[in-house]
Amino acid sequence: MNVHARPADAKKLIAGATGDWEVVIGLEVHAQVASNAKLFSGAATAFGGAPNDHVSLVDAAMPGMLPVINKECIAQAVRTGLGLKAQINLHSVFDRKNYFYPDLPQGYQISQYKHPVVGEGEVIVDLADGESITVGIERLHLEQDAGKSIHDLSPTLSFVDLNRSGVALMEIVSRPDLRSAEEAKAYVTKLRTILRYLGTCDGDMEKGNLRADVNVSVRRPGAPFGTRCEIKNVNSIRFIGQAVETEARRQIEILEDGGSINQETRLFDPNKGETRSMRSKEEAHDYRYFPDPDLLPLDIPAAWVEELAQHLPELPDEKKARFIADYALSPYDAGVLVAERETAAYFEKVAKGRDGKAAANFVINELFGRLNKDGRDVTTSPVAPEQIGAILDLIGAGTISSKIAKDLFEIVYTEGGDPHAVVEARGLKQVTDTGAIEKVVDEIIAANPDKVAQVQAKPTMLGWFVGQAMKASGGKANPQALNDILKAKLGI
Repeated sequence: MNVHARPADAKKLIAGATGDWEVVIGLEVHAQVASNAKLFSGAATAFGGAPNDHVSLVDAAMPGMLPVINKECIAQAVRTGLGLKAQINLHSVFDRKNYFYPDLPQGYQISQYKHPVVGEGEVIVDLADGESITVGIERLHLEQDAGKSIHDLSPTLSFVDLNRSGVALMEIVSRPDLRSAEEAKAYVTKLRTILRYLGTCDGDMEKGNLRADVNVSVRRPGAPFGTRCEIKNVNSIRFIGQAVETEARRQIEILEDGGSINQETRLFDPNKGETRSMRSKEEAHDYRYFPDPDLLPLDIPAAWVEELAQHLPELPDEKKARFIADYALSPYDAGVLVAERETAAYFEKVAKGRDGKAAANFVINELFGRLNKDGRDVTTSPVAPEQIGAILDLIGAGTISSKIAKDLFEIVYTEGGDPHAVVEARGLKQVTDTGAIEKVVDEIIAANPDKVAQVQAKPTMLGWFVGQAMKASGGKANPQALNDILKAKLGI
């Protein structure tokens, strides 16, 4: 394999006993297509049915049963390809991938090999340090899922549940463009966001609707690619990061001891923090691929692809760019807000006709902070966007201070209600009457002559007086008026 063009980044190298190593990662993400029926049958795809409840005669591979392509699954794959800025192949072929497994009733899996429905594309991934990387997509092909073997219901028997058999999967194969566990996690997070925006996969990793095979190899910086190992079926973003770290260190230890890496398939055990060998890695010829004789080649009309393209939603990268331009947000804040489609929609309702930066700060810091604490998200938020908007309007009008706004938010979050009515009912209005503020200030000055002398010598101590006056006014004193009065009274 040729040396990949991306230069080594010193920050991402792993220190070994004999020098630095670079980890090289490619991911095969299996995303369950969001559709009501399976890829080649009319059986339901709903999660959680009784075993073998969602199985047609096609899924069970009964003799003489022929597969029929589900058009919606093809549409979902094309939408995903468009969302990944990828080549849509108007001509593609379904192949039989032959292998034996008890939960694969046909004795083969219908997949795509040389002619996938989607070709090369890319995903732009923003990293925590502000860096962005472009990850190449090699292909996206459609295939049917296998069933599930269950071994823990009987001491002597294994059971097979075919509910998942025939469910449509998109396998999205990246180029080996990732160079750290953090990059791998960020890439899967971004890919999941794109799929969820498109509505082509719900991205639910707990249900197994999105899982990844993680290909890991190590090399000396600038050297050719090393031998890779594939870690199968990793089902959480956190585990993907841990699997990369664990496998890279395992390979480095072997190489530094003078050993060599066997190309193989491994499993990651998060409880033990280790990967273990599963089987030697199969090559394409091991599967004896050939075009499925029961399915004609798939020829997609260009006009249909164009129609699907015109109805795509605004995607995360475009939305982020618009938020930065329209609401004067930082790239970081915009990125946080567009991470989920529902979050972005919530923010836009709050920000409509208001200061975008103030809206973003309140939504991210107050609302998200509180929701995270409660293990919720905006879809289950007890506070509506209109209520947050009303709080921002009260701050903007000078009716309440930023400090009171936090108290008001807490009341609305736990008890509900119209923020304007809550402010009236609880007497939370900011004191802008300079006479009332002067009275508080005079009392504090009279009671603290020693502090007055100190602040006149060291004006930075003014904060102490501000704090005392705020406390005395129950946090209701207008901060600007308070500062002005204190400076005048103290002569600073």
